[in-house]
Amino acid sequence: MGLRLSRLPQAIATFLAVAVVLPVVVVGVSLGSYIFLPLPTPALPRPNADIDASRITHIYDAAGNEIGVLRRFDTKVPVKAEDIPEVLKQAVVAVEDQRFYSHSGFDLKAAFRALWADFRNRDVVQGGSTITQQYVKQVYTGGERTFARKLKEAVIASRIDRQFDKDEILYRYLSQIYLGGGAYGVGAAAESYFKKPVNELNLAESAMLAGLIRAPSELEPRANPSAAEANRLRALRLMLEQGRINQAQHDEAAAQRIVNVGSEPDPDGPATLVHPIEAQSATEPYFVDAVRRYLSVKYGDEAIYKGGLRVETSLDARMQEQARAAVTNALAGTQPPLEMALVSVEPSTGYVRALIGGRDFESSQVNLALGACVEQPPPDPEKPAPTGPVCLSGGGSGRQPGSSFKPITLAAAFEAGIGPSRVYSGPSSYTVPNCGAANCTIRNVESGGYGAVSLRLATAYSVNTVYAQLVRDVGVKETAEMANRLGLTMVGADGNRPSDGEPYGVSLTLGAAESSPLDMAAAYSVFANRGMQQPVTPVVKVTDGEGRVLEDNTTRQPRRVLSEAVADNVNDVLKGVVQFGTGEGADIGRPDGTAGKTGTSEDNGDAWFVGYTPQLSTAVWMGYSDTRSRPLRNIKGVAQVYGGTIPASTWKAFMSEAVKNMPEVTFPAPVALAGDIAAGPRRALEQTQVTAPIQIVQGPPPTVAPLPTIPFPTFPPGPQPTFLPLPTSPFNTTTTRPVVPTSTTVPVRFP
Repeated sequence: MGLRLSRLPQAIATFLAVAVVLPVVVVGVSLGSYIFLPLPTPALPRPNADIDASRITHIYDAAGNEIGVLRRFDTKVPVKAEDIPEVLKQAVVAVEDQRFYSHSGFDLKAAFRALWADFRNRDVVQGGSTITQQYVKQVYTGGERTFARKLKEAVIASRIDRQFDKDEILYRYLSQIYLGGGAYGVGAAAESYFKKPVNELNLAESAMLAGLIRAPSELEPRANPSAAEANRLRALRLMLEQGRINQAQHDEAAAQRIVNVGSEPDPDGPATLVHPIEAQSATEPYFVDAVRRYLSVKYGDEAIYKGGLRVETSLDARMQEQARAAVTNALAGTQPPLEMALVSVEPSTGYVRALIGGRDFESSQVNLALGACVEQPPPDPEKPAPTGPVCLSGGGSGRQPGSSFKPITLAAAFEAGIGPSRVYSGPSSYTVPNCGAANCTIRNVESGGYGAVSLRLATAYSVNTVYAQLVRDVGVKETAEMANRLGLTMVGADGNRPSDGEPYGVSLTLGAAESSPLDMAAAYSVFANRGMQQPVTPVVKVTDGEGRVLEDNTTRQPRRVLSEAVADNVNDVLKGVVQFGTGEGADIGRPDGTAGKTGTSEDNGDAWFVGYTPQLSTAVWMGYSDTRSRPLRNIKGVAQVYGGTIPASTWKAFMSEAVKNMPEVTFPAPVALAGDIAAGPRRALEQTQVTAPIQIVQGPPPTVAPLPTIPFPTFPPGPQPTFLPLPTSPFNTTTTRPVVPTSTTVPVRFP
């Protein structure tokens, strides 16, 4: 019996060897012999029947009016093999397949590297495909991301490598490859981007095209010039490292940075000049651009330019016209690169009702209504489209929201049990304890101090030193998590993950992390909807060329991301910003149904107003498109532009008209927060070194004006203020300031 039992493992091993291992070995040897040995080559399969098919995608507004079409750009630009310059061939080979001229259509080393990455991640995550395999994917196998498809690719690639020489394969590949903006093939791309035939491309231009192949929609230079430039330089570096160009050629081409003609100043010397895209029959080009990016993320460019989609969007033509009028009026009398963007979202549905990404799409395709996203793999046509919020990139890395980020910290504080009546010391400056950065001091507007001030008033008057203390109480990581929960796409320092608040540190609450008007409108829409989130979308319904419904957002269920108590308290505090605080310029005459927050980044580089009614959440941004450091000064008679000036008045101009025919809805009165505390222990952040520079935000000079009487039941009544000493830690001061009584006139206001 023991002998039989001892033989059981051997029997199992023998069975596995015969049933599993042996067939794998046989298949592997057979496949390897077929791919690598000079055996007779059978005929190639027929190409996909629809390889050249191109059906137009039509886009409609909420009323059914066509607002744009998306089509392939000049798919039949004639290109001969001899027209493709050697520098373009070498650039593509360097970036995509450096062993192209030596392998047999299938690169075993690259395949094992990709297979190992796939095994570790339990999915197909890395390409490893040769140029020949990529061509096979375009012509024969399609875009499914499976191991079976990779196996089929390898077999067909080996056949092609035996039947055609390398230059012919490369020519066929370059005639088909997608390079962004609807351009298929290098001939179309050369005409689209550079307005020249492909045989006139230089090294710098060739490197840019080669750099686009990896992710053409994300890297296209018109919408994301910084990413396109980084990949252009990467292509040049690889060419140098592989000995395809010398140092002098590399240096000369590297100096020719990408410049978008019409949207940037003319360069002083040689540059890689990218021309605006040809109009795609869009009456609302920035909105159509956002829709295109949405479709690209969910379904891929093949579906957009070959699928003949019918796309019903959420665009409200009346609101869009009002948004355009408000932005046009705000920018009247100014010149580029001064820009403005506006996005309006319906909180109850998540529908984007209006979107303006800049003053002129023909001059600049950088859609400033959008921001940056964590890099994502291309959509798999064999898998269902992703659900949930869709991040839309296209506006560079976004802009610093300044103090318009503070409500996110406020929501995190309320969730932690810190209520609006919590009193903080508001000194003119605050130095973060144990800060390891070069500058660790935060200052208020014009270095003004506020004494002991409630969180409610600190929000209304945007007291930076109070919020620096508040974010330490709440936690930087917890605040970042709240931002991500509300829909802010805060990309991490490595560009590949949601931010956990670093490296911003305490300055996160002052808006150091860049965001977009779309994301800010989305985040505030959660407050407006009393804590319920509808993923923001410009698309209502998508139908393919065969009439199949790919997506239907007409009936979506929201999800709760904040409690009603937290959202109601945020709304109540942000009403004060418009009623008597920094956002008075946004008052539309609905005092109990309007809330919002101003925002100004460091040195007045960006100015925001983000506000909402229960029916509509709107974000307005103003700044210079070519830099983040140029201050907004002396614009239309405004010495220094802050969120409470031109952005707030633009928001008011739009919202006054947008909600004019809507019923006046008020925000519900807030209830006391569970676990509300008037004071509590400071988080032990003194033990954490802060290494990021602390943002110093200054605001407009104070003006003396009376304020309306504001009841604050948590303060003692009486006509005179009661003086209280400030805490001696951590400020080491004995200065006393007044606590605002129930009824008083506060002599300091800020626009």
